[in-house]
Amino acid sequence: MKLSELERARLEVETYENQLSMLLSVHREPSEVWDWLAISTSLPPPAPKRSAFHELRTKQTALVSTPNQREPLEIAMERSRLEDERAFQEEVQRYSAVKEEWENLTSFARRILARELPAYTEALLRFNPFADISALGSSIQFTVHTEKLIESVVTVNGKHAIPSEVRTLTSTGKLSLKPMAKGRFHELYQDYVCSCVLRVAREVFALLPVDTVLVVASVNSADPLTGKISAAPVLSVALPRGKKTALDFDHLDPSDALETLQHRGDFKASRKTEAFQSIIPFTPADVTQSSIHEMPLEDLIYRTAALRETVKAKIKELGAKRISTAQETSVSL
Repeated sequence: MKLSELERARLEVETYENQLSMLLSVHREPSEVWDWLAISTSLPPPAPKRSAFHELRTKQTALVSTPNQREPLEIAMERSRLEDERAFQEEVQRYSAVKEEWENLTSFARRILARELPAYTEALLRFNPFADISALGSSIQFTVHTEKLIESVVTVNGKHAIPSEVRTLTSTGKLSLKPMAKGRFHELYQDYVCSCVLRVAREVFALLPVDTVLVVASVNSADPLTGKISAAPVLSVALPRGKKTALDFDHLDPSDALETLQHRGDFKASRKTEAFQSIIPFTPADVTQSSIHEMPLEDLIYRTAALRETVKAKIKELGAKRISTAQETSVSL
C-alpha cells in the first residue's frame, strides 16, 4: 500500500526525531553486568544420561498392533536401540562443547578476579561491549595501565552521525527541511560526545572490576594551517566507580554530568566559538584515585575475591616447596 504525502512527511519527521534521541541517549543503554565471582564458582553443566525412549516406544507399539501390521520385533528393537544410541552420542557431543565453554569461562573469571592485566585486555576484545557505539560512527581504543585504571580513547564521528538538516511538519502537515543552525549542531555534537564518554565508562565498569576509567574523546577536525583532517582530543574525563554509582543515567544531562567530574575540556569556549577546543588529555598520573571508603560494595567483593585467589596461589606454592624440601631431605638421608 502506497503512503500518502502527509504520511510520508510524518514518517520522515519521526525518523529524524528518533535518530536524534538515539544519539543523545547512548549513555542510557543498560550495561550487562558481569558477575565474575558467580561465574568462577558456577557448577558444571549436567552430564547426559542414556535414554531408552525409542526402545520403549517400540515395545508399546508392539503391544497394541497386530502381527501383520508390524515388522519382526527383534529388527524393530535393534533399530530403536541404534536410534537411542545415536541420540545419546549427539547429547555427548553437545555436552562436551558446553562443558569446554564452562571450563574456559570459569578459568577466565578466576583470572579476572586475580586482576591479571592480560585478562582485562582479552575481556575487552572478546566481549566487545561497545558495538552499539561503533555502529554510530565512533572508534574506541583501550590501554590497561593497572588493575585499577583503564584508559580509553574514543574518536567520535559526530559530523556524520548528526543530521545536517532539521525536519519538521508545517501547519498543514507537509515536510519542512531547513539547514541546522551551527550553534544547534554543535550543541548536539557536544552532548553526543559526552554521552559516548559516559557510555564507555559505564560499559567498562560493568565488565571489569577497575576503580577508575579515564576516557579521552577526540573529534575529527581540519588543521587551520594545512587543512588536513585529523583527530584532536577535546575532552578528558576521569570517572571513579563510586561517582558512577551516584549518577542517574536515565535523567542526567551528559554535558552537565561531566562538569561535576574531574575533567579537562572547555565547554563554554566551545559553545561560544561553535567548535571544540583542543586539549592536552589527562595522564594516569593526573588521575585522583578513590579511597576504599568510596568504593561500592560490589567492588569490595571483587577485591576480597581477588585477595582470596592470591592467598590460595601462595598456599599452593608453599605446599609445593615443602614437598620439594622434604624429598631433598629424604634423598640426602
